Amino acid sequence: MFKRVLLKLSGEFLAGESGFGINSDEASALARLIVEARAGTDVELAIVIGGGNLWRGARNGAGMDAATADYIGMLGTVMNAMALQDAMERAGQPTRVMSAIQMQAVAEPYIRRRAMRHLEKGRVVIFGGGNGAPFFTTDTTSTLRALEIGAEVVLMAKNKVDGVYDKDPRKHGDARRFDELTHQDVVEQRLEVMDATAITLCMDRGLPIVVFDLFGEGNLARLFQGERVGTLIQSA
Repeated sequence: MFKRVLLKLSGEFLAGESGFGINSDEASALARLIVEARAGTDVELAIVIGGGNLWRGARNGAGMDAATADYIGMLGTVMNAMALQDAMERAGQPTRVMSAIQMQAVAEPYIRRRAMRHLEKGRVVIFGGGNGAPFFTTDTTSTLRALEIGAEVVLMAKNKVDGVYDKDPRKHGDARRFDELTHQDVVEQRLEVMDATAITLCMDRGLPIVVFDLFGEGNLARLFQGERVGTLIQSA
């Protein structure tokens, strides 16, 4: 069983079928899924959530200064973190939002030792604001925060994709699923797991990654119990 994990979520999980914005019903359902999966365990849980349901720099920021577009995206992740915090606390789970961009009226500033103390006290910590600098994805933020807080694994949640495939299974009926890979395999085969900076950081530090279907029956609870689900990526 894992002691401390970091769960990476896509912002689209909050949007529902529209793919845009924040749907309170979707946020509530997501929160319940996480809270119920963690119930009865001692797993310390941190979360990084993306902002693609609100802003994508490459699309929404076309023609805009790239750094400015990225900062707007970082603000979007704080909005998502606040929405998820509200839903999780309504589900009975004490939660803290910590932002790399200081906005103390709505989120605590990110301080590594304070984050770890929240986790030790049983609170879920949601990291918003990326890592505070442009040109880095929330994938990289996930690996960075996981290493900083001493998480044992990064859980990469997907929507109806149950692991890593050699090609998109939604487009190719002959796509082959991998049960286990090394970080080097992901780099050499150019598999779309996370961006190159993030996967390299995991490889350099020996941080395992699990790619799994969040909505698969009991998947998150099984992962919290240390069971094998999805595709495991680890050092050779």
